[in-house]
Amino acid sequence: MEPVNTNRANLTLSGSEFFRLYGRKKRVAMATLGCRVNQYETEAMAEKFIEKEYELVNFEEYADVYVINTCTVTNMGDKKSRQMIHRAKRKNSSAVIAVVGCYSQIAPDEVSKINGVDVVLGTKNKGDILHFVNKAFKDEEKIIKVSHVLKNKTFEDLNISEYQNRTRAFLKIQDGCNRFCSYCLIPFARGPVCSKEPDKIIKEVKKLQVNNFKEIILSGIHIASYGVDISGSWNLIKILEEIDKIKGIDRVRIGSIDPKFFTEDIINRMASLTKLCPHFHLSLQSGCDSTLNRMNRKYTTTEYEKIVYKLRDSIKDVSITTDIIVGFPGETEEEFYKTYDFLNKIELSKIHVFKYSRREGTKAADMKEQIDGKIKDERSSKIIKLNERLENKFMNRFLGNNMDVLYEQKVSGDKIYYEGYTPNYIKVIAESAEGENLEGKVLNTKLESVKEGYILGRIKSFM
Repeated sequence: MEPVNTNRANLTLSGSEFFRLYGRKKRVAMATLGCRVNQYETEAMAEKFIEKEYELVNFEEYADVYVINTCTVTNMGDKKSRQMIHRAKRKNSSAVIAVVGCYSQIAPDEVSKINGVDVVLGTKNKGDILHFVNKAFKDEEKIIKVSHVLKNKTFEDLNISEYQNRTRAFLKIQDGCNRFCSYCLIPFARGPVCSKEPDKIIKEVKKLQVNNFKEIILSGIHIASYGVDISGSWNLIKILEEIDKIKGIDRVRIGSIDPKFFTEDIINRMASLTKLCPHFHLSLQSGCDSTLNRMNRKYTTTEYEKIVYKLRDSIKDVSITTDIIVGFPGETEEEFYKTYDFLNKIELSKIHVFKYSRREGTKAADMKEQIDGKIKDERSSKIIKLNERLENKFMNRFLGNNMDVLYEQKVSGDKIYYEGYTPNYIKVIAESAEGENLEGKVLNTKLESVKEGYILGRIKSFM
């Protein structure tokens, strides 16, 4: 049974006053679209609401406030953002709906005109979300607060000590991008590179460790550029070396990273770290040098290939995954098959394929020879099939091995199973003996059979 609608003005009351009046806490529901940076920022905003005695509920439930953290990498991201707004409006027509993030940064006027939207924030000011929500409660006027990010080089500190997922935590250490790939709106949405101060990163990691997180994922918009804007000799590898000294953290991962980051020295230093997971998502986008040049990517396929082989030579059991864009403007059949053949040659462990999405305001949007949607579909299907074969080949390499798996959550089924990941990011599902809760536990598991997208394992202590 859904609660009785509240008077908006009463939502400015303190938590205890509101509870006395309505017999429940104020409710906030949050939705995240897009990248790991967005996931981190949503968690940080949620923590601010919880500190003010809000109850965090599922987005499909009745809430007094709905916050939608949007993505604008593709047209589909914009569409999904609009769908979430409409869904919130249907759930509670009198709720305050706040739309934040990349879509609202790029198109604030468009977002503000959507029925039901009360607060529009861009990629900055997320730390002030409660202030703007309360203002909407009081004034019942639409609030649009979107700053000009291209001139903003200040890192917005959003800190997290709790996290809804109790096993792994995302930690945003960098924002912005200076690359301006020809297909990408993100530099316009996020602004120039800015980095979180090293001492604040270490402090937040220690706080997460105290709260029993086993794994931390360092995230950023262009994480390879961490430190270029701050004094001293700080960079990503130095941050990783400092985190490696902190007791109680079992695993550290890094998010999607520019291949150009990996010099021989950096790879050697990474190989000596005890907590860094052997999994790297190296954004390729195309396996054809002509296409890479039109994309304004800063590497060649030869450079990429050398990095892949150096990582494999230096780091045991390493998993290398990537993104590929098919149907980029001007991509001929010959160029596509250069990409296909290159991927087939270097045999990455997983390929995420995206069909090129034309984004107004980018150089690629004005390029001639835009590719027909049917051709994009055909090329996407071919890469997906290639990925299935390569992913299975990679997983089969580890059958019969015993590997540590960090179990994250229960999965549905006749018996009680949990899913988790190996250090090199193989998804494993295993049965829990006598229904034991495995969430947050690192357990040695025998990898027994490859299924669709995962390996079925058997936990050694239950054998």
